[in-house]
Amino acid sequence: MESFIQFIKKSPTVYHAAREITAQLDAAEFTPLLEGEKWNLESGKGYYVQRDNTLVAAFRLPKKKAKSSTLLATHTDSPALKIKPKGNSSCKEIGQIGTEIYGGPLLYTWFDRDLAIAGRILVQDKNGNLQTKFVYLDDQPLIIPSVAIHLNREVNEKGFSLNKQDHLKAIFSLSVKEKQLEEAIATHHQFDTLVNYDLFLVPTEKSSFIGFNNELIASYRLDNLSSAYASLNALLQTSAQDETIQMAIFWDHEEIGSKTYAGADSPFINQVLERICLQFKMDKEDYYCLKNKSVCLSCDVSHGFHPNYSEKYDPQNASFLGKGPAIKFSSRYATTGSTAAAITALANKHKIPLQTYASRSDMPCGSTVGAMMGATLGIPTVDLGIPCWAMHSARETISTHDQLMLHKLLKVALEEPLTVCQEAL
Repeated sequence: MESFIQFIKKSPTVYHAAREITAQLDAAEFTPLLEGEKWNLESGKGYYVQRDNTLVAAFRLPKKKAKSSTLLATHTDSPALKIKPKGNSSCKEIGQIGTEIYGGPLLYTWFDRDLAIAGRILVQDKNGNLQTKFVYLDDQPLIIPSVAIHLNREVNEKGFSLNKQDHLKAIFSLSVKEKQLEEAIATHHQFDTLVNYDLFLVPTEKSSFIGFNNELIASYRLDNLSSAYASLNALLQTSAQDETIQMAIFWDHEEIGSKTYAGADSPFINQVLERICLQFKMDKEDYYCLKNKSVCLSCDVSHGFHPNYSEKYDPQNASFLGKGPAIKFSSRYATTGSTAAAITALANKHKIPLQTYASRSDMPCGSTVGAMMGATLGIPTVDLGIPCWAMHSARETISTHDQLMLHKLLKVALEEPLTVCQEAL
């Protein structure tokens, strides 16, 4: 679990997460591939391909001709406050950074916290060459102060309310001047011209173990770095199978709908699988047969039962922290009876605790990459994940036991190809 904490620390944004994932893949001797170049793959070897500094797909080829594949699908973006293209502003000479909402963050949790600027910048050197650099300005935090209760006396009775345009500006100075954001970045990176950026505000508070017995972990971005870390390590700790492709996919933009170049609604994985099949001299017929015999495990956190808000959960289908991963059921998830049965049988075989989760009928659940991948790929898919408190907060909570069990489940899923029963007798 300490290595998981370090993974979170090194992944304040989706760009940093992708860099950490590829660094661990490099250390495990996975070979990087470029989309724009022809691939020359060898049986039994590991490879990865990256798109736009975020999306990563890592896979290990089987020893023989591929007949199936097991895919672990996660995402590495999180709800956040994104800095606008022209972020600097001021009011009465007080320097502010304008933000827009990325995804669906629990906004009140972002007030009165130390917030670092993090993400990527696109810069030019003196010769006019463009470069991408990653930024994490944790030594120069900003803050979004809330207004005193004396000026908002009904806040505890009527709830927290805000104007997203006016009240989500982070303060960085009491004496504003031009290009202050650029100057702050320049203290970490040398460049001639700052051309553009994709920057976010991220909480600086460290991940920590919580509770008298260290049963819990609290951190920003547990949704969905918990699944990403479990998937990465499951892939790294398995060996090549005889006829099954093992793959872990780390998508971007799940929190904003996935309909992007680096999102799960793109044809990226279809193209990766097809290029793998070409290496085995497989034709279209072989490719379609392979997909039919494959399975995708879409891994994302579920809503953990909260004892202070018990009325928010379905009494029979709540998932509890500390009782293992949960299979997620809903018309918005990809899970079917047959895909759930396959993963349940595997968990039972290895004595891995498994729960079911379904939301209240009067409270629609969120979405994941599972339904999109199932439809786009034409591969049977199951949605699962570990229970989480305060999902989309700047400080989420999970169980250490559940994190370990998720890793164990994903590892055995890669080691023992799943069979999804699709034909009735």
